[in-house]
Amino acid sequence: MCQSLAEERLEVLQVYRLLQYVHEGNTTQMERLLHRGVPGLINLTEPQEGNCALHLASVANCLDMVNFLLSQGGHPDVQDKKGRTAVMRAAELGHDAIVALLANSDANMKAVDSEGRGVLFYCLSPTKRHMRCLDLALDHMADVNNVSFVGKPVLLLACEQAQDCESMCIALLQRGADPNATNQTTGRTPLMEAARAGALELVRAILQTGGNPNALDKKRMHAAHFAAMGGFFEVIRVLSAYSADLGIMAADGNTPLHYAAQGGFSECCRFLAQRGCNPKLKNYEGLLPRQIAKDNGHKQALNELKKAERLHSKFSKPGAVNPNEQWTVTLHDWSCEHEAVLMALFAEAEDTAISAETVSKETFISILQKRGAPVDIDQLHAVVSSHDKKRDGQINLSEFFKGLKYLHKTYVISSYSPKRKKSSTGSKGKKKGKLVLPMPICTLPPELIQRREDGGPPHFMIESYQQFTDTSRFSRDHPPAHAIEDDSAWYVDEPEKIYVNINYCVKTGDMESLLLAFRQGVPLDVKDRYYKTPLITACVCGSYQVAKFLISLGADVNACDQFNWTPLHHACHAGQLDVIELLVQAGAMVDVAAWNGATPLMRAIESCRLSCVDYLLKAGAKVQAQNKKGTLADLVAFTIYC
Repeated sequence: MCQSLAEERLEVLQVYRLLQYVHEGNTTQMERLLHRGVPGLINLTEPQEGNCALHLASVANCLDMVNFLLSQGGHPDVQDKKGRTAVMRAAELGHDAIVALLANSDANMKAVDSEGRGVLFYCLSPTKRHMRCLDLALDHMADVNNVSFVGKPVLLLACEQAQDCESMCIALLQRGADPNATNQTTGRTPLMEAARAGALELVRAILQTGGNPNALDKKRMHAAHFAAMGGFFEVIRVLSAYSADLGIMAADGNTPLHYAAQGGFSECCRFLAQRGCNPKLKNYEGLLPRQIAKDNGHKQALNELKKAERLHSKFSKPGAVNPNEQWTVTLHDWSCEHEAVLMALFAEAEDTAISAETVSKETFISILQKRGAPVDIDQLHAVVSSHDKKRDGQINLSEFFKGLKYLHKTYVISSYSPKRKKSSTGSKGKKKGKLVLPMPICTLPPELIQRREDGGPPHFMIESYQQFTDTSRFSRDHPPAHAIEDDSAWYVDEPEKIYVNINYCVKTGDMESLLLAFRQGVPLDVKDRYYKTPLITACVCGSYQVAKFLISLGADVNACDQFNWTPLHHACHAGQLDVIELLVQAGAMVDVAAWNGATPLMRAIESCRLSCVDYLLKAGAKVQAQNKKGTLADLVAFTIYC
């Protein structure tokens, strides 16, 4: 239904009177006005912004009023001057109960606003309420492939916010969103945006649903370029597993290796050079990746690039044969990425739990062909021959996934895992060798602590926890390839640490990095520039799991920010009942007052969540508490609900 704008003076006056009654919650006067007023008054819109009665009630999150208006003939598809319907306005604010009511009242979930954006565009926000709105819209046939008039698909917009909305992106993919939807202005795809954000699981989901790993935008940028900019090694590894061309050159002449060198990401440099990115290619400024790493002072990346150049020169000579052909490393990356699925298929085919970890070569070839391994039949037989030296027709799966039978050890994925460091001592306690161990980060480097000029608390960065799978140890008799020899000992290159904002870890649910930081001396209730602790940030985001994790470690449930808001204030303001219950059960004070005298109950009333208000009242919250303006909690309730 299009906009029905009030034009005549009588219509305009009656529309404004009706909107005033909606604001006051006066249903008696509304019934009288609708009965005696101009025809179709309930669906008329005021001339300034184009709001109708249903818009106002939806924005106020007043469920009873929306019910009343629908019963009086209110149409859920009336649009304001921006083309927004009531369900769009409600979804934008995360009012999931209103969205559910309108959807069940046959609201058109495929309607678009004046910019061509449907309701799904309005659901993209990192809260649980917006996620519920998204699910409701998808359940009621919202257009999952909606493209705005500027040429931006809804999935692409979600992927641009992948750091906060990764679960929404995956939900859209599961409901049939096109993984190759393209921004018609920039040419970027969801895979590129997910790679830029380092959203590993989203990158996997896009590739598994048919995303093109080799798509290029209008600047000839590849997903690997974006991943290399951020140093997202795991994302690059997954791209390689899906046969992405990691050596592609952008319009400015830069390869992913140039960007990895610029950021000093040594592991990414090594991996890209091994997976086909030529280290001797110059960009259009005439710079090699090695020169870029040197100019930026990245010594570890510089060393890796020098090694890559030497190997490239060695195997580029006439007649030289590279034992690590491109198809072998691609197969290894692919097998590591699909190891769980392949193991299940091997077990099913052999009708056993594979206790011996072996399968027949016929089964091995059949399963790999069935799963679309990135090799032809001749290459597959070559892999079988390298594993079946005894000619008994059996393939050891553990050895296959390790990749050491057909790849040099420096090329396999496990070589990128940190080595377990162990010093050996003689019988008299004298050290035979020594290792360089990582420095503890109980006291963070000064450059990682941003202090406010007014003397406020530091803004902490913490070391990011890196997940690895290999547990191989360091041996002084057989040192790894990345070790260097000294006159007296072998030293292991210290792995490059990655630091992230502590509150970013809270928002993304990265509990491994948080636990690592707390174990190494970072205070549990450290405050940022706004005096917010990690627990307060978790309550702002409505992250129940992180809040529970922090409370279990002993976080202060009554800590205050710069406005004297406690975690309970923020949880009530966000309308997160589960977090509120968690805080109260952990000892949070229900009547603590902020600087303006507002209590958590007042914050819950402002969020218009009846369940939160009801819980606080049952927990003993004082209804007669006053703020500094002398406003009672029940008066606040009356004002908000009206």
